[in-house]
Amino acid sequence: DWQSIQNQKCSQLTPGTLNQAIKDVEALVNEEVDGSVLSVWLMAEVDHWNNEKERIVLITELSLLVFKYDFMMFNCDQMQRIPLNFVDRISHGTFSFPKRSLLERNGEGVRVFWDRLREPSFTSRWNPFATDFPFITFTYHPVRNISDAFTALTDFREQLKDAAQKVHTLKPVPGKANGVLVLNQPIQIEAYVGFMSFLGNENKLGYCMARGNLGF
Repeated sequence: DWQSIQNQKCSQLTPGTLNQAIKDVEALVNEEVDGSVLSVWLMAEVDHWNNEKERIVLITELSLLVFKYDFMMFNCDQMQRIPLNFVDRISHGTFSFPKRSLLERNGEGVRVFWDRLREPSFTSRWNPFATDFPFITFTYHPVRNISDAFTALTDFREQLKDAAQKVHTLKPVPGKANGVLVLNQPIQIEAYVGFMSFLGNENKLGYCMARGNLGF
């Protein structure tokens, strides 16, 4: 399973790399709020301007936790908590852009929604720094080729769906439809030009590069 593969890989790493990062972020889990950790994932987040950002993602009994971890300074810079009983839709598929967009992205992604009634505002769509979107998008991490643990977007999607379904049953949100809808459809990124995202993605500016034999 993921944990056994991860342990084999991480046992070869020096302190401060992936093994240390997982220990650090697991220490931030609040068991009263999040419950126990079910699985850990190393992924890339793709924002609304097509920028890639390295993330450690935890699925717990009650939450989806997304961490920005600095592998060079060995500390967590940011944590996002998404209650699983708010997750109402998970879509998966290849990436797509508007017809006149100059951008492109190969591969597949998973997008997690937690407020199907709220659409991003026009201002947020055109603000590269906006963070008020009711969804988050993940794709493969660049080190995926060293281990099957980093290629299993399908496993991530299934585990997230199952965990969210359980929480919907145990802790339903008043006035909110319960259950998780899973859709196989293109992951739309509504961006047209993005020199900064091209430059950043090509040079892996959204990643910390010091991570022992996990370098790329």
